[in-house]
Amino acid sequence: MTLVLTVVLVALVFEYINGFHDTANSIATVVSTKVLTPRQAIVLAALTNLVGAMAGTAVAKTISSGLVDAKFVTSHTLICALLGGITWNLLTWWFGLPSSSTHAMVGGLCGATLASADTNWNALIWSKHTVGTHWWEGSGILYKVVIPMVTSPVLGLLVGFLVMGALYFLLRNWKPHTVNTLFGKLQLVSASYMGFSHGSNDAQKTMGIIALALVAATKSGELQDAPAWLSFLRIETLGPKSDQIPMWIKITCALVMAAGTAAGGWRIIKTLGHKMVKLQPVHGFAAETTAASVLMVAAKLGMPVSTTHAITTSIMGVGCAKRFSALKLGVVERILWAWFLTIPMTALIGYALVRGAKLAGWMP
Repeated sequence: MTLVLTVVLVALVFEYINGFHDTANSIATVVSTKVLTPRQAIVLAALTNLVGAMAGTAVAKTISSGLVDAKFVTSHTLICALLGGITWNLLTWWFGLPSSSTHAMVGGLCGATLASADTNWNALIWSKHTVGTHWWEGSGILYKVVIPMVTSPVLGLLVGFLVMGALYFLLRNWKPHTVNTLFGKLQLVSASYMGFSHGSNDAQKTMGIIALALVAATKSGELQDAPAWLSFLRIETLGPKSDQIPMWIKITCALVMAAGTAAGGWRIIKTLGHKMVKLQPVHGFAAETTAASVLMVAAKLGMPVSTTHAITTSIMGVGCAKRFSALKLGVVERILWAWFLTIPMTALIGYALVRGAKLAGWMP
């Protein structure tokens, strides 16, 4: 019982860290364009994250039942998985690198589950695809992680480039002051859209982890002796529908992410909003609208894509539309390395933690 509650607590710690780690990504542009102060942007992001987190649970369903085989998952496994993700998030936050909390969680979960299954690769759900359906309706790591991991940044880059190019064409005869005034107001809308889409995708990942932990604990009998007032913790199965994530999990995760959002993340804001490319309100509007749209589509399809990837590549696309030399390639290279290393590093950490726990006799 104590172990299950520990999993829930560690998952909420991850959600809190995700709040101040990834929220920096979602509000960087509105801060760097000076449309809002950091404090104002954080308040806006916290509120829109809270609303977005309550909108649907398709991503939560993917995390809880679409990536790993639940029979190999225990409370120990999930603690090690989350610790792997938390370690990597804090490390990249310290160095100001906008790495992906999504991929940190997925990597940690896959590595820890693999170790729990004694390196039985069948513990990972690689792909499930029903003949006659579209590829995006499939499940498993291939369809829900690998393909979106490639397509979402590419879409962010291309759509950001096209949107900004179209705006340059439409506004080519406008006075700079008029453009800045109009898009300074419109960026409030795009920043809210970005915060909402961030909440709708990222908050659900921890919902999925908590649901997975409680299903595993219920099936293993860990909650058998729980008092009656804690009966809400018992979840026999999530069923085929994604709307069966319990409401208390949704509300708790939404509130914790909003609290983490309120803590901010200035280190990453500086990297995205100042170091990569110089932004004006029109650029911020284009980048936020592009990234938020990518995230919303992914959330509807149950794909746990990276907010970081979406907004960063959108900013890159907008910067390229301005002129290719506006993009600071040294900073871009550091970000790409952080992306490339996230899943393997967190998987390795999660795997090592489980192996270490087994050797120490802390888990069977």
